[in-house]
Amino acid sequence: MERDTGEVTVSSQPQRVDSVRPGPRPRPDPFLVTCRLFGFVTAVASILCIAVNVYSAVRSFKHGYDVFDGIFRCYAVVIAVIVVVAETEWEFFIKFWKVLEYSAGRGMLQIFVAVMTRAYPEEYGERNDLILLRDIASYFLLACGAIYIISGLLCFGFIKRARLAKENSREQAINDLQELERRREELEALLVQERA
Repeated sequence: MERDTGEVTVSSQPQRVDSVRPGPRPRPDPFLVTCRLFGFVTAVASILCIAVNVYSAVRSFKHGYDVFDGIFRCYAVVIAVIVVVAETEWEFFIKFWKVLEYSAGRGMLQIFVAVMTRAYPEEYGERNDLILLRDIASYFLLACGAIYIISGLLCFGFIKRARLAKENSREQAINDLQELERRREELEALLVQERA
């Protein structure tokens, strides 16, 4: 049965339109997962360097035997914090430090922090564990920086940005489809209420 409502003819039988439900989410890109994991590892190495440099700076200022080394360690801490923030890829931060958008720039900064952490070997007396931690942190960050430089030379940053843009557009399309499906269901519910 159809009834005439003026301009539009509405059927009393609801017509079912096939819903556009997105399937399961696609698997994340393994390249991007690897990049994120490596960024996390680099941030951990930088945090280790921060811890070693903070302890060395406190020790230098506390005993007063080498104030210059304490100041040097404070600079190392500040630059290591920049490395950690760069690994978060915070857009606000990257906007002002364009060189950190590229792998080679990050790698050079990480190597600089590693060298600053390793520089000025102090006499810790019986604190061989601190010397070991300092060596582990500095060489760990040095290796991460070298890998970043090599990946920059191999243009991995370009590949990463292209795949990231593709992933973002895919996620946006899925979100748009879900929003359209939600609106369609709301309109169908309103249509059913109107008919009742």
